[in-house]
Amino acid sequence: MGSKLSIIIPVYNTAKYLPECLNSVLKQDLDEIELICINDGSPDNALEILNRYAVQDARIHVIDKQNEGVGAARNDGIRAAQGEFLAFMDSDDYYPHCQVLSRLY
Repeated sequence: MGSKLSIIIPVYNTAKYLPECLNSVLKQDLDEIELICINDGSPDNALEILNRYAVQDARIHVIDKQNEGVGAARNDGIRAAQGEFLAFMDSDDYYPHCQVLSRLY
């Protein structure tokens, strides 16, 4: 079965918040998801964090690119998405409980 939901997360200079963001998505009770994380030329260690998470969870796909801004990063994520529906998440944010995506879906 394919992904029900593609969560697109543009990342720029938010390494400090990124683990909390990713953990909140991975703890969701909707399993059929894919995370498309776009490292938009972030100067911090965000790419290292993204790659570490991607090795641990096959639902995470990392796109690394030169900085073009959040709009271009989201568009890259949309083009890569395979899910039935799309959701956008900011990399310095998190889901407050584990049923956010199942309710959204």
